[in-house]
Amino acid sequence: MSKIFISIYLDEDVNVLLADLLKARGFEAITTRQAAQLSKTDEEQLAYAVTQELTLLTHNRVDFEALAQAYFEANQQHYGIIFAARNPPQEILRRLLIILNQITADEMKNQVRYI
Repeated sequence: MSKIFISIYLDEDVNVLLADLLKARGFEAITTRQAAQLSKTDEEQLAYAVTQELTLLTHNRVDFEALAQAYFEANQQHYGIIFAARNPPQEILRRLLIILNQITADEMKNQVRYI
């Protein structure tokens, strides 16, 4: 069955307040701490997101761009990666809501977005 709404997995470099702000607006969001994934490698973080069908939100553009490219070259599926510039949580939320309100989870598969 297709998922309509994107579920967000916050990388450990993202302010955990964002998870609360997203949940308050009815979206599913989980932090690395809640997922018991603190201190895992970037590869492990993305692999976890894939197993849970979550879109990864991170500030770590360089490493995760390389991982997205590796997934593409290996024909591996992921559920999307969103790169957020370092801004206050409310500004990241504002930008993120544009994506969450316009793009379905299915449309986000294998996509990379910048906010």
